[in-house]
Parts: sequence; C-alpha cells; structure tokens
Amino acid sequence: MKKSVIIISTLLFTTAFVAQNKGLVGNSQSPYSKLQSVGLDEVRWTNGFWKEQFDVETKNTLPYMWNLYHNDSISHAYKNFEIAAGLMKGKFSGPSFHDGDFYKIFEGMAATYATTKDKKLDLEMDKAIALFAKVQRKDGYIHTPVLIDERWGTLGPEEVKKQLGFEKYNMGHLMTAACVHYRATGKTNFLDIAKGVADYLYDFYKKASPELARNAICPSHYMGIVEMYRTTKNPKYLGLANNLIDIRGTTNDGTDDNQDRIPFRQQTTAMGHAVRANYLYAGVADLYAETGEKKLLENLESIWDDVAYRKMYITGACGALYDGVSPDGTSYDPTVVQKIHQAYGRPFQLPNATAHTETCANIGNVLWNWRMLQITADAKYADIVELALYNSVLSGIDLEGEKFCYNNPLNVSDELPFQQRWGNEREGYIKLSNCCAPNVTRTIAEVANYAYNLSKEGLYVNLYGSNTLKTKTLNGEILEVEQQTNYPWDGKIVLKIVKAPKEAQPFFLRIPGWSQNASIAVNNQKIDGKVISGSYFRISQKWKKGDVIELNLPMPVEVMEANPLVEEVKNQVAVKRGPLVYCLESDQLPANTSVNDVVLNVNSKFTTHFIDLDHRKVLSIEADISVPSDTSWNKTLYKPISTHECNSFTVKLIPYFAWGNKGKGEMTVWMSR
Repeated sequence: MKKSVIIISTLLFTTAFVAQNKGLVGNSQSPYSKLQSVGLDEVRWTNGFWKEQFDVETKNTLPYMWNLYHNDSISHAYKNFEIAAGLMKGKFSGPSFHDGDFYKIFEGMAATYATTKDKKLDLEMDKAIALFAKVQRKDGYIHTPVLIDERWGTLGPEEVKKQLGFEKYNMGHLMTAACVHYRATGKTNFLDIAKGVADYLYDFYKKASPELARNAICPSHYMGIVEMYRTTKNPKYLGLANNLIDIRGTTNDGTDDNQDRIPFRQQTTAMGHAVRANYLYAGVADLYAETGEKKLLENLESIWDDVAYRKMYITGACGALYDGVSPDGTSYDPTVVQKIHQAYGRPFQLPNATAHTETCANIGNVLWNWRMLQITADAKYADIVELALYNSVLSGIDLEGEKFCYNNPLNVSDELPFQQRWGNEREGYIKLSNCCAPNVTRTIAEVANYAYNLSKEGLYVNLYGSNTLKTKTLNGEILEVEQQTNYPWDGKIVLKIVKAPKEAQPFFLRIPGWSQNASIAVNNQKIDGKVISGSYFRISQKWKKGDVIELNLPMPVEVMEANPLVEEVKNQVAVKRGPLVYCLESDQLPANTSVNDVVLNVNSKFTTHFIDLDHRKVLSIEADISVPSDTSWNKTLYKPISTHECNSFTVKLIPYFAWGNKGKGEMTVWMSR
C-alpha cells in the first residue's frame, strides 16, 4: 500500500512538474538555479536582426538541412534509420555521429514549430519519430551503426563500437531533442523513445566496469540525461548524471583530449577537445543546478576564468589548435605523450590563420555560459552568450543560410604555403564533418529562448532584439512586453508594457560588459542610480499598459588590443562596435595587396554606413589604412623595416559573421597598428 501511494504521488508531482518546464532548459524546479527559462512559444521576433535571421532559418536553412539529411546520395543519415528499422537491407554509411546530426536538425524543427505552429513541421516530425520507434531495440538502445550490423548479421565487437562511435553523443542529442519536442508540441511519442534510451543508459552504467563505462567522446548525454530528469522527474536519471561525473577520470587510459585523464573534481583549467570540453562543462552546470554540489561550481568557475581570460578569441570562439600535444597530460617519454586535436591549447595560445575554432565548440560555449547564467544570474555569462552568438556562431553559416563553416579562423590568407584540413570557404555539405551545420540550424531556431529569464525577483532581459514576450511570472500573473530596437546596429532599446501584474514588477536589464555610459529612462524620465557595465540594472514599480522603459547603450567604434602574452597579435589591433567584431576583406584592397600588409590608422574617424550584402543590410565601418609601397616577401623571412612611403586608403570593414559572402578572398580581424 505504501509503495502505491509513493507511485501515485510521484506521478501527480511529475505531471505538475512537467507542465512548468517549457523552455530549452527545463529548470523551473531546479533548486540551485536562480533563473528559469520562459516558454519556447512565449517569445517571437517581430523585426530587425534576429527576425531576419529567423526568417532565413525557416525559409532556407531548416528545409535545406531537412532535405539534405533525407538525400542518401549526399547524407546517409535518414537512410541509416530506414536500414536499421528493417525497411530495406543495406550498410551503415557516413560518420558515426550521423544520428546525432539528424536529432539536432529535428530539435531545430521542434523549436521552430513552437513559435510557428506549422502543421507541416509537425507531420514531418511524427513521421521521423515513427521511424525512430521502429529502430529502437526492446531494451531502449538506439544507435544505427550497431543496430544495422546487428539486424543484418555483420555485427563486430559491439562494445568497442559503442565507445569509439559517438554512441552516447547520439543518444544525448536524442534525449535533448525529445524534451524540446515534448515542450513544443505536448506530445509524448518522442519522449517515450527517450525514456527507453535513458533507462538503457541507467542499466548500462550501473553494471559496466569503469573501463567499459568510460565516458564516450563528446558528452552531450550529460545535458540530455539531466534534461530527462527535469522533464520526467525520474530520480534514477539524476543518479545516473551523478554517476557520469563520478566515473570520469577513473580509468588508466584517460586523456586530456577527452577530459578524463583525471576526475572532474580535480579539473580547474580547460583542456582538450573544445567541443567535448564545453559540452562537459554545460552538463556539469546542469547537474549543479539540481544538486548544489559546491565543488562542481567551484571547478566550473575556475575553468571559466581560464577560458574567458586566457583561452578565448575576441569573437567568443574556442579551441585554438587543429592538432597538438597536451600541456598537462604529457611525459618526457615520447612514446606516452598525449596528443590533442581541435583543442584548447596553452594559455594565450591563440593563432589566427590556423585557428580551429569549430562552430560546434562556439555553440558549446553558448550552451555552457547559458547554464552558468541560470545558476548564478551573473551578467558576465550573458555577455559571452551574446558575443559568441553574434560572432563565432553566426560566422558558421552564410547570409543565405545554406552554406556552413566547420572552423572559423580570424585570418584567411592566400599566402599560407600549406593546405589546411578544412577549407576557408563555406560549403553546403562538409563531407565527414558536417556536425556544425545541424548545430547552427537548431541554435538559430532557439535564440529567442535566450532573450529572457524569470526569477523570484522579476524578469531578466538578457538579449536585445525586437520581439514580443507573453509569459507568466512565477506567481502565475500575466506579463506581456514588446521590445523594439535596431540592435545590434543601434543601442536604443525600448520595452513597452502591454500587460503587467497589479503589484510592483521588477525588470532586470542587462548592461553589457562592452558598454559605457548607458542610460535608462521610464516614460521619458531618466532613472537615477549608477548603471554598471557587466551587470543587471533593477527597475521596479507598478506598471500600467503603455509604460515605456528605454535603455540607451552608446555604440562607439572601439579599437581593441590583446593581452601582450597573446604573441600572435602583439602590436596589432581589432575593431569592435557594440557586440560585433569587425573584419577586413581583400575586396577592399588594390590588386596584389594582402590583408596582412595593412596598417590600421587607429585615429580614423570610423564612420558607419549600411551596405547591402546578399539581400541583407549590414552596418559597415569606414576606416583609414595604409599599405607600404614595398610588400614583397619572396624568399625573405626577415628584412629591415621599409623606409619607403606608404599608400593610404579608406576601406569598409564588415561584421565578422558576414565574412566570406562575397566570394573567395582574404580576411583578417587583427591588423597592424
């Protein structure tokens, strides 16, 4: 009898709990989360920058990616599911993370459906879910490379395949996509499949040896399993999430590249593969929100300091190295030196032309900082979310939304005497490395959910862009706000109250860390009080319909320099305006002139003008530069500084995210001063 009561009460609690989890991160009941997500359908872009980007997403990117991943002559992802389901005989084809790529696109479709309610999207998702159900094994397992072999009699050493084949990564993205789908549609068909996956993982990790249970590469399942706990309130999923941290770094074959050479609770700096690292840190932040274990937060804060102040690019990009040797997990014995790839390097090791800066790593930076913001309400994390979104995430996709970058260098030069593994031109399909395109697809669909947060104290405004918010406070009262702005081109932001609670309603406006001399007014009356950059400014009063909050963020052009320990850019400068980093492309220069020859006049007037670029208006910055008359370096490594005169020019700099949309050419963010 007692057991039945527990089961009934748990079901009742679960039903109430699930109803409150409506955002990308279902943290409405997370005891150690200071901020909570608003619903996926509660924010809609109305015009301006993010509305344009969302329109590109819905009209171009999402249908392009959905069709691409159904086209087995290019991508075999959907075909792999059909073969695994027994609909036809065949072999697995493509990278082993193909399943996860498809789940990411699916997640983007679900997030888009949340705001558009497009019935076609709903039908397509149901069709895919029905296929997933046919693929899934009775024990909940789903991973097409193994299941195809199993079904058609070509199964090899399954346990090895699991660990080396992105199995847990794929399952993690499935669970996350299923939670988003449930919140967007209210349907449980995909969530039921995800429960099977989560149950399988729970049983697997409970029985497996540390060697077999070694955390597989790219741990998206950390975020996925916590989200399953939040959505279903099944306590064993939280236990699994704790276990995943406990077993990390307990084997003898761990590596810095996989962040498991030592236990996580001993890790205080960022190491190894940047995508894996940022996914891990995001998952640990999710776990902290549920358990409040102080050591987890202490380590995350220490690692964040290491990244933000020593290992992150000015664009918010992460992962400087294509290949290298771990700075920490090394040995004087050359036979046991640990190799790393697509990785964080040493502090201040930030090359530009050879920067790896994978788009997925930059998205991982957003995921991690978003979760840090939730658990701390500290604006410095929102600053990084904004920085990466506008620069190193959007640079991963072209302006028309159908070509993508795997890596995001800060310098593209024709003079490099070697060919890099991944090119410096966006492609419609990056063979064997197309993971970033689906990731950008889902991220752009979900940006609106980053714009606001709810807390016991009030409404947090994180990102600026013209939108409408229709939500309920944590007290259950209706709150409706219209935001009007031409951000990031202009720093004037207007929040118009449409409907508010009868009692005083606090607003917390993010004052970006890049800003200075910000001012705030309510109904044209300037607000007294110190406005501090890199913080949230609190305004509280009883509001009536039509009340207006106006935030003004001056956006002068700023010339930036790096810490002198960043050897790559010593005596060089970059140009930034508001949240946007700018770059110079070679189409602005005379023939036979390289972007590497340019010297920026830091005393330029820096005037701004809108230009048309691939049917989009972007704000350019006019700057004065000079180029030495003698720029020859043929068979020359060193030479005296030229005493010849320099030629002066005026050029248009464009936002970094828009580089490469005018055809092949050179580009640089940093210029000599």
